[in-house]
Amino acid sequence: MPFPKDFLWGGATAANQCEGGWNEGGKGLAASDVQTAGSLTEPRYATYIDKDGNPGKVMGFQPLPEGAHRAVLPGYYYPYHEAIDFYHHYKEDIALFAEMGFKVFRMSIAWTRIYPNGVEETPNQAGLDFYRNVFLELKKYGIEPLVTIQHYDVPLYLEETFGGWKNRRLIELFDRYTETIFREYKGLVKYWLTFNEINVPLMIKDLIPGYPAENIRQDFQLLHHQYVASARAVKRAHEIDPENVVGCMIGGGPSTYPLTCDPKDVLLVQEKLQEGIYYTADAMAKGAYPYFAPKIWKKYGVNLDITPEDVVNLQQGTVDMITYSYYSTSCATTHPVTETAGGNLNMGPKNPYLTYSEWGWSLDPDGLRYTLNEIESRYDLPIIIVENGLGAVDTVEPEHPHVPAPSRIAYVKAHVQAMEAAMADGVDLRGYTPWGCIDLVSASTGEMKKRYGFIYVDKNNDGTGTLKRYRKDSFYWYKKCIATNGEDLT
Repeated sequence: MPFPKDFLWGGATAANQCEGGWNEGGKGLAASDVQTAGSLTEPRYATYIDKDGNPGKVMGFQPLPEGAHRAVLPGYYYPYHEAIDFYHHYKEDIALFAEMGFKVFRMSIAWTRIYPNGVEETPNQAGLDFYRNVFLELKKYGIEPLVTIQHYDVPLYLEETFGGWKNRRLIELFDRYTETIFREYKGLVKYWLTFNEINVPLMIKDLIPGYPAENIRQDFQLLHHQYVASARAVKRAHEIDPENVVGCMIGGGPSTYPLTCDPKDVLLVQEKLQEGIYYTADAMAKGAYPYFAPKIWKKYGVNLDITPEDVVNLQQGTVDMITYSYYSTSCATTHPVTETAGGNLNMGPKNPYLTYSEWGWSLDPDGLRYTLNEIESRYDLPIIIVENGLGAVDTVEPEHPHVPAPSRIAYVKAHVQAMEAAMADGVDLRGYTPWGCIDLVSASTGEMKKRYGFIYVDKNNDGTGTLKRYRKDSFYWYKKCIATNGEDLT
C-alpha cells in the first residue's frame, strides 16, 4: 500500500539535547542542565552542593543527600549546555530539513525558557520570541511543527521546591504554561504532544536493581498528576483553537516478546505490557484507568489520591492521536538466561532471531509492524511514529560522513517498509519522524559519539568541535525517500 499524499515525513529532536543556550535569553535551570556526560561504560551523574556547601555527584536516579541541591559545578562537562547549539543555528538547520523535504519537524519547547522557575506570573518574553522565530522559519518552508510540551526538562526550581510532579500543584503550573503557549502560537502550531515518553517511570522500576518500593508508589502518583495535567491541556488546546491536534507520546510501545512459548512467559509479557504501556495509554486515550489498574495498585501498595475532578478531567481530555518511540524490541522470560540485551527502555534476554547494534539494541523492523497493529487494534486512533533510528559511530571523511554496516540507510529503509506493510494491514499511520534527524546529545549516555542524524554535527564527546554541519549519505537517501513518498528506497 503506498503512503498517502499527505503523509507527514520529517524528523525529531528535543530542546534539552540539541538547543543549547542554557543560560541565554532568560532561560532557567532544568534538571538536565546539571547532568554530566557519560559513555557506554561510564554513567552520567547529577552534580550537587550538600547542606554544608560541599560539592558532590550521584548517578542517574539516585537521590541526593538530605539538604543538598543540584548545581552546576566547575570541573565538570555538561553536554546539554551547548549541545549542538540549535539556539543559534536554527535557521541553518531548518534550511537543511527543508532541503530534505520535511513536511513536519518534531521539536520541544523548554518550559524553562517560558517560565524560568515555573512559578512566575508572567512568561519570559525572550523565550516566547525565540520559539516564535523558530516556528516562523518552519512556516517559511512549509514545515509543520510537532511540539512536545515537556520533554524531560521540568524547571529545576519545581523539582527542588515542590518535589516535581509528585506535588499536585504542578498541575496548575502546567495549566499556566500550556495556556500561554497555546495562545501565543495559535495559527503557528497545530500538532502538540503533552509529555515525552510519559510512561518511563513505570519502566524504570524494572531497569534499576533494588528500586525502592516507596519510589514506585510515588511514581504512580506523579504519573496520575501528569495524566490529569495532560487531559486538561488537551481540553484547553481544543478550546483555544479547534484546529489543534494533541497526542500522547508513549515510550517503547508494546514491543516485548515472550522468550519462549511457556504460558508463564506469555503471561509475564502481558503483565509487562499492561503495566508499562497500556496503563498509561488507556488513561490518556480512553479517559479512564483500565480494568487491570486495581490489580497493579494492589501489587505495589499504591493508594492514589484521585479527586472527582480528576475523573472528569481524564474523561474530557482524551488525546486525538497516539504517538510512540520505536527503536527495538525486547524479550521477557521466567526462565534463567545467559545473554541479555540493551535498548531504549527495552532490556532483557537476548533474542536469538535478531541482530544487535554496537550499543546492544536489537534490529527488528518486523517489530514495528507488530506494534503498529497492536496499537491500532486497541485504540483506533491516528498514529505517528515520532522516534525511530539507529545510534552508531559515523565514519568521517573530509566533508563526507557515513555510517558503516549495519548502515543507517538500511535501518530506516527496513522500518519504512514495515510501516508500509502495517498500513496495508489497515493501520492509520499519519507520519514518521526519525529520531535525531540531526546529530544531538544522547539522552542515555550524554555522548555525541552515538549519532542518529542525517546531518553530521562536528562536535565531540568532550565538547570540542566546530559545530559545522555536513550532509551524510543518509541525508540524500532520505531526501529521495520523501520526494518519492516512500516509493524509491534504493
